Amino acid sequence: MEKILIVQTAFLGDVILTTPLIRAVKQFYPESFVSFLLIPETREVVANNPWLDQVLVYDKRRKHKALGKFLSLLREIRENTFESALIPHRSLRSALLPYLARIPHRIGFDRSAGSFLLTRKVKYQKSRHEIERNLSLLSNFKDKKDFLPELFPSPDDFAIVDNFLKDNKLNVDEIMVGIAPGSVWLTKRWLPERFAQVADQLTKELKAKVVLVGSKEDENLCYYISNLMEQNPVIAAGKMSFLQSAALISKCVVILSNDSAPVHMAAAMRTPVVEIYGSTVPEFGFAPLGEGNVIIQKALYCRPCGIHGKNTCPEKHFRCMTEITTDEVFEAIMTILKR
Repeated sequence: MEKILIVQTAFLGDVILTTPLIRAVKQFYPESFVSFLLIPETREVVANNPWLDQVLVYDKRRKHKALGKFLSLLREIRENTFESALIPHRSLRSALLPYLARIPHRIGFDRSAGSFLLTRKVKYQKSRHEIERNLSLLSNFKDKKDFLPELFPSPDDFAIVDNFLKDNKLNVDEIMVGIAPGSVWLTKRWLPERFAQVADQLTKELKAKVVLVGSKEDENLCYYISNLMEQNPVIAAGKMSFLQSAALISKCVVILSNDSAPVHMAAAMRTPVVEIYGSTVPEFGFAPLGEGNVIIQKALYCRPCGIHGKNTCPEKHFRCMTEITTDEVFEAIMTILKR
C-alpha cells in the first residue's frame, strides 16, 4: 500500500479545485493511503471526503510559526513514512516541507518556486484548467475530463440549512437564486448597486427568492447591498459554516458570483453559475467546470491586469466592471432558468 501525501496550503478555492486530484489518486491507486496537508482555514473543504484517509494541518501563520512546533509537524509527517508527495501548490514552502520530511518521491510543477527540491517536475500548462493541471501530476492518468470538484456536507449541515430556510420563510419549491458579491480583491467585485438591481429584478419579474451568500468577511457588503434593494433578501453570509454554505448553494437554481470561491463551491454542488469577470480572465484556468454555466466579461485592452486582481483599477476607469450591465446579467440568469 503506497502512502501518498497531497500538499495544498493555498486559499479556499485552490483546495476546492484540488479535490478531484484526491479522488483520482484513490481511484488510480485503490490500495493507497491518501493524506492531505492544508492550512486550518481550509480544513472544512475536505471534511467527510470518502477518498481521504488522513488530514494533516499546517498552521503556518500561528502555531507552526514557532520553530519547535514546525519541527514537531515535520516529525509527524516523517513518521507517516510517505513514499510520494503530490504538490500542486507552487510555493517554496509547499515543496520544502516534503523535502525536509524526507519523502523520497516529490512531484510538482516546473514553475514552482521550490522546483529544485522536486524529484519529478511536471510542465505547468497555462492553457489548461487548474483541475486538469493538478491531475497532470499523475503522469499516467488519462480520464482528466470526467473530474469535477467535490464537497461533502453532512446530514446535519443540510438539516441546519433546512431550518435556516424555514426560519426565513423559504421553501425549495420556490425559485431561489444565490448571489455571492464578495471577493478579497476589489477589482474582482461587480458594483454593489448593480447586484441590488438584479436582485430586485429577479424578485419582481420572477417572484424569485434572493439569498446573499459569502463568508463572515462578506457580511457587511451583503447588508450594504440589502440596504440598496427595494425587496429584502435573505442574508446567509457569515451565518453558516463552509459546508453549510455549500449545502445552501445546492438548493439554489443558479448562483451569481464574481471570480471567487463560491463559483467552485457551486460547481462542486452541481449548481449552475453566472460568473462575472473583471480584472481576471477565464484563461487563467479557474472558470467553473460542469454544464450550464455562463461567463460575462468585456474584451478590453487592459485585461487581465493581474492573476489575483488588485485593490484599485490601475487604469483608473474600472471599465471591466462598469461596462457590465444589469440587463445582460439578468438575461444570463434567465438563460439558465429557461434550460
